[in-house]
Amino acid sequence: MRGNAGQDIFFDDKDRCRFFLLLQEGRERYCHRIHAFCLMTNHIHLTIQVGEVPLSRIMQNLSFSYTRWVNWRQQRIGHLFQGRFKAILVDADAYLLELTRYIHLNPVRAAMVQSPEEYPWSGYRAYLGRETIPWLTTDPVLSQFGSTLERACRGYRAFVDQGKEEGHIREYHSGTDTDSRLLGDDTFVDKVLARAEVSPPAAPWSR
Repeated sequence: MRGNAGQDIFFDDKDRCRFFLLLQEGRERYCHRIHAFCLMTNHIHLTIQVGEVPLSRIMQNLSFSYTRWVNWRQQRIGHLFQGRFKAILVDADAYLLELTRYIHLNPVRAAMVQSPEEYPWSGYRAYLGRETIPWLTTDPVLSQFGSTLERACRGYRAFVDQGKEEGHIREYHSGTDTDSRLLGDDTFVDKVLARAEVSPPAAPWSR
């Protein structure tokens, strides 16, 4: 989710705390999972695992509620976000760990902090066991790094440190070459498209 025309969407910590509250209310209402998040100045990254309620409804409620809050505080009207949110369906088995790390390192890539631990508006410190965020689901990732919480937190921290030198990864923003809505190998893409009963878009050179 990005600010309209690149404008800021958070103006102080009260706005960020309000967004946290809306994330929690949405999770309780729609029964989805939030595996990772990072609130930047003019955009937001979320990793969401939906249940019965479609993502569009979840995001529509979130964007509407937060826009109403900002417009009230700033005494303004109009759109806050730039059109519809950008969503990519991800093969969690292959990409959940790397995608969570990528999101937590966003403030480091933006040169806002030297360590993701210094940034208070992502889920990274919860993954280290240093704070509790009740609406954040960390078990699927942490369970890959150890059988105890302490060992898992240490393992995840080392995993994130290994990715600090990674730059922009195009696929995490634009999906696969086959379909920009999907991130996974060919088997995953074919399975998703078959389930949706749609055909892959024609290549630019196809006739």
